[in-house]
Amino acid sequence: MSYRTGLSHVMSTVIGPCAEQTDRHGNFPRAAVNALGRAGLLGLTVSAEAGGGGRGPAEAAEVVREISRVCPATGAVLRSHYAAVAVLDTCGSPWLRRRIATGEHLSTLALTEAGESATGAPAPGTRSTATRTGEVVALSARKRDVVGAAEADSYLWSSRPVDGRDGMTLWLVPADAAGLFVPARPDGEGPRGSATATVCADPVLVPAGAMLGPNGGGLDLVLGSVLPWLAATPVPTAGERLPAS
Repeated sequence: MSYRTGLSHVMSTVIGPCAEQTDRHGNFPRAAVNALGRAGLLGLTVSAEAGGGGRGPAEAAEVVREISRVCPATGAVLRSHYAAVAVLDTCGSPWLRRRIATGEHLSTLALTEAGESATGAPAPGTRSTATRTGEVVALSARKRDVVGAAEADSYLWSSRPVDGRDGMTLWLVPADAAGLFVPARPDGEGPRGSATATVCADPVLVPAGAMLGPNGGGLDLVLGSVLPWLAATPVPTAGERLPAS
């Protein structure tokens, strides 16, 4: 089954029928996300060697654009997921890549802090800290406008390098990590139902092996992977549905 066939089926059977309720009540579109996973669309951009669809930004943009016309919340969730996967497919473990490829893992971006512009990328001098003690790292931060907060399975998280110098390091933070706090009511600027909210770590403890790429190499990953994927996909905003082309 082609990804377009799978998308058409999910759109007609799940996303379309649920879109009005998602927008009206602000409920996270869990049924839509699960259906996208079953159809192979969460794993669309994972490399074929890991079991994914092996597709690129053009195909991802097509999927996000079509979904966003009907349900901006689901489009925003998928857009953030694809941008995170651009890093995870390169730096993540084989187990994680397989989970994403089979539609069993939803990730999202936790890169922007209070006081930074909502571009999806942190400033080079991010204030988030990472303190290592043995094989455990304590991450402290307050991340704003995280799409799918408390709903995704993991966060692509940014901090200063563990040695405290200027720069950035990226981490995979599981959603069930102790020390994460998400407000009960979404407080972000994303589309209604996208669960866009602030995520606080005060601190959250992760294994040192949760580092993605080299210490201090996060900015290169963001500029080379995350931002191109974000730029390739449309940006659904609160209350907006994309016009038909």
